[in-house]
Order: sequence, then C-alpha cells, then structure tokens
Amino acid sequence: MHSKIVISYPLPGNAMQFLSENERENVWVNPKAAILQRSALLEQVQGAAGLVVTPGDGPINAEIFKAAGSNLKVVSCYSVGFDYVDIVEARRRAIAVGITPDATTEPTADIAWLLILGANRDLNRAYEKMRCRTWSGIAPSDQFGNRLVGKTLFVVGCGRIGSAVARRAVGWNMNLKYLARTDKPEIEKPPLFAQRVTLEQGLRQADFVSLHLPLNQATHHIIGANELAMMKESAVLINTARGGVIDEKALIAALRDKSIRAAGLDVYENEPNIDPELFELSNCLMLPHIGTATVEDRRWMTEIAMQNLLAGIEGKPLPNSIPA
Repeated sequence: MHSKIVISYPLPGNAMQFLSENERENVWVNPKAAILQRSALLEQVQGAAGLVVTPGDGPINAEIFKAAGSNLKVVSCYSVGFDYVDIVEARRRAIAVGITPDATTEPTADIAWLLILGANRDLNRAYEKMRCRTWSGIAPSDQFGNRLVGKTLFVVGCGRIGSAVARRAVGWNMNLKYLARTDKPEIEKPPLFAQRVTLEQGLRQADFVSLHLPLNQATHHIIGANELAMMKESAVLINTARGGVIDEKALIAALRDKSIRAAGLDVYENEPNIDPELFELSNCLMLPHIGTATVEDRRWMTEIAMQNLLAGIEGKPLPNSIPA
C-alpha cells in the first residue's frame, strides 16, 4: 500500500489531480469544510507519511508528530506563515516543512491596500450611513478621512508581500520607508525611491504603517504601547501579517484614546476568537483574514501544497520549504 496521506481540510480546486491512482488509495481528506477537533486530527494522522495542514490545525507539534509515528516525512502548510508548526521539533525529527509563498503575495498586498484606503477614508462610518439609511445626500460638512497622495508609507517587513505593497504605492506618489534585514535595491530605485530606516524612525515619520512580518519570538508584540506612542496621532496602522505582531490590548487603548487615527486589520492575536473591544471601535476596519482568499490564489495554494507534500514523501527537496 502507498504511503498514507492526510489532508486536514478539503482544499479548493482538485487536490486529487496531483496524485497518481496508487497514491489516491491511501489518502484521507476531511470530508467537512471545518477545522478538525484535536482528538480527530490525532487519530487520523496515525501512520501518515505526509500531512497537509492549515493554521487552524495548530499547534502542529510533538504531540502530532508522535501520533503520526516514525513514517512522517513532511508537513505541508496550506499557508505562507508557519508559526503554528514547531519547527525545532520538526527538524529534530527530520520532518520537512513546506509553505505556499508565491500564491499569497499579490492577493495579500491587495488586501493591505484595501485596508489602507478603507481605514484612511473612514469606511466604517460611511458604510454605516448607508446600511442604516441615514444618509440624506452630499453635504459640504462631510469629512471622511484624509488625502492619500504624497503621504508617507512605512512598510515593516519587506519580503515578497511587503515589496508588493510598496510597489502599489507608486500610484499615490507616496514617500516610502521600509524596515528589512537587508537593503532592497529593487524598491530603492526609481520610481519608488524607498528608504530603509529603523523601526523607530519609520514609526515617527509615517502616515501609514503596514506590517508584513512573520510571527516568531523576535516579532511577537513588535508593535506595543511604546511603539504606538511613537506614531503620529494622524497615523493609520495596517496588519495583514499575523495578529501576534501587535499587542492587541495596547492597540485597543490607542484607538480608543485616539493616540493614533485608525487601524485596518485582517489578522488577530487569538483568531478566530477576536477581542470584543475591537468591534466597539469605529476607527478599526476589520476583515475576516481574507488576505489570500481569491479563487485563483487559493487553488494555486493547493497546487503548491500538494507539490511540497509529494516531494517530501519521496525524500526530495521541497519546492517551497520554510526558510533555513
């Protein structure tokens, strides 16, 4: 019998098309479009050589690896983030871990800009007027946000997604600042002319701060009360990375006190359990973690995840492995 494969969630598109007839004989796919209970996941992974998992299945740790047993060769993440996988333990057990980076870049950058535009133009308040049918027509006193053209955008984390966000800024003739471990010549040259700065420099100068960092020990709560206090009162904070890079309680306090003007969030610290205080803030534009959720890109993610899975089972290098 062929190596056992477990796919924890029914993936968009047709995941089975990437498997041979023999490989399909020993595949278990969650029949429901719902995150598995932990006990069910632990039961299903027994004897598996390869797993395809989502962030909702986390933590993927020693408990999962032990339940799977010595046959487990690869964990293929249906995501670009892998903070829910115990990488140290996976490496100790020689389990390869794959991610889906390219498919997530452009759609997530689009959502970051949706949040920049929406939070800047006070979309919550405008939508509420229409939903509640209280709009009585255009009036000179209407003021919904500020101009975007010529303002300063600070991109925190300038990998694939951060760079894609920066590229889109050219349409608004923005002054670009970025934080990265190394220089990014591709966005420093015309027409972007981006400037690499420190976190403090960028926070103090920016009108818009967009976060694009992986979540790890170094980046957990990288934006806290002290960092929020560095920002302009007119500034807008955007997060399409991982919820844990922001101290959510500190953000709530800053938004409530209007020490920053607004925030746009697609990710949350304890999602899907969102702090109820966030819903009470009219200056917080919220989306349900839809950064990668386009038809085309979710299907592309399926293809990448399956390619990683099959390579790992065969003992080959993963096409898209986690960073070294």
